[in-house]
Order: sequence, then C-alpha cells, then structure tokens
Amino acid sequence: MDQLAELWLTYQSAVAFIGVNALLALSVYATLSCGQLSLANAGFMALGGYAGALLTLNTGWPFPLVLAASAALPALVAVPLGLPVLRLRGVFLAIATIGWGEVVRLALVNWDYTNGALGLVAIPQRAGPGIVYVCLALAAFVFWRLRGSRAGQALEAIREDEPAARTLGIDTTGHKLAMFALGAGLAGLAGGLEAHLTFMVAPSGYGFARVVDMLVQAVVGGVAHFGGPILGAAFLTLLPEGLREVSRVTGMEPGPLRLLVNGAVLLAVILFLPNGLVSLPERIRAWRAERRAARAALG
Repeated sequence: MDQLAELWLTYQSAVAFIGVNALLALSVYATLSCGQLSLANAGFMALGGYAGALLTLNTGWPFPLVLAASAALPALVAVPLGLPVLRLRGVFLAIATIGWGEVVRLALVNWDYTNGALGLVAIPQRAGPGIVYVCLALAAFVFWRLRGSRAGQALEAIREDEPAARTLGIDTTGHKLAMFALGAGLAGLAGGLEAHLTFMVAPSGYGFARVVDMLVQAVVGGVAHFGGPILGAAFLTLLPEGLREVSRVTGMEPGPLRLLVNGAVLLAVILFLPNGLVSLPERIRAWRAERRAARAALG
C-alpha cells in the first residue's frame, strides 16, 4: 500500500496533465469535426488561463466559478471572432487563427497588468487529477451525446461536403460557429486548470508550438471519433516517461528526443493508420479476418 501511495505521488502530476492535454486535443477535435482546421486554441487557452489566475488572485470566487469563467470568456470571444474568420477555409483559416493566437500572446507580453513576459506567479494550487477528470468526463459526455444526434449528423455532412449540406437546409454557419465556440471554451477550461496546477501563467506557454502539440495529439489519436484525441493525448503525454531510459542510453537530450519521436509517430500514423490509434483494434480485427479467409481458401 505504501508503494502504491508513493507511486501515485510520483505520477499524479503526469496523470493530471494527461487530462489537461486531452481537453486541449478535444478542443481541436471540436472544429475538425465539421471540417475546419482552426489553430486559435493556444490564444483561447491563454485567455482562460489568465482569466482564472486573475480571478483567483484578486477575488474570493469559488474554484468552480473560476473554471466556469475560464471557459466562458474564450467561448464568448470566439463568437465575434468566428463570424468573419470561419468564412475562410483550409490553410487560410489555419493562418488566420494562428495570427489570432499570436495577437493574444503579444498583447499579454506587453500588458503591465499581467506582469508582461514574466506572467503571473504564486497562483494557489486548487486543481488536481479529480477535478481535471470530472471536466474531461463532462466534455466526453457532450461529444458522446452529439455523436449520432441530428446536430452530429449535420456536422458530418458539413465536414464531407459543405455546399451540399447547405443545399439540404443545414445552417452551416451556425454549426461551425457553435463548434468554434465549444472548442474555445474547452481550451479556456484547460488553461484555467493548468494555471492552478502549475502555480503560474506566462505568454511563452501559449505560443505556436503549443497549438501544434494539440493538433498532433488529436491526429495521432484519430479525429474520426471523440475518443481518438483523448487516446492521442494520453499516449504522447506518457511518451517522455518511456523515453527517459532511451535518453540515458543514447545520450540525447530529452527535449529533442521527444520532438524526434513525436514526429516519427505522427508520420507512421499518417502513413499506416490514417484514422489514428483509435482505429488500431479495428485494423487488427480486419487483418485477422483476412488471414482466416486466406487460410480457408487454401485449405
């Protein structure tokens, strides 16, 4: 029992960060589910993180209300932002939303109230694995209810062929805007949780590399099912733990080694598992069925 307690103390932070990263990967999945490649989530995460940190440091709000505000502020900002931005498609939408993230980051760097580039520190640690996984379970429940519903079918239609979906009477703008705001809210919620896990927020934590990490986790896990981003976030968050021994043997620094392995995993998934790790059991079942059929044909 003591060993289990010691093991939990050692890895509880990693367990909590799996949940935070899963929320971020789901925030990217929200817009991908209707065929929109939005990379604004680092900016929304920054809004949620700073809003939560300022409320905790300057008011006596209960933590659930602080988290609600961390999610609500980016979702509200996403509505007027999304109306013009979601007219764009593909790489143009990606570039425009990357620009939004950089605007937020640079505004925080130059804002004295939030201590500029140094950010805010000494934020009380109010988040833990329990509250993180409650939030993740609620987010997964929303996506589970959405799947197969009328709104979920409309999102699939928009993803497959937006002009055809519009001719069928589907409100494509409304659906895309709703998923954009949902993704923003999830990113802001993850930002609020992370701020209260790590005791600090700083603009350097919300750069372009952060949104790339979110996207890679979603793609590696698979974007055809909401379980994919959760699986991808868990796999890529735990990967550095497994690479520690490899780093000692090869002499490579853990940071570059992690980036190298992440890139290799992403390439392998795109080439051999285009629907992500979540499709692996189905691929194995299909492979076994093909082998059984081949054996039956031979003999």
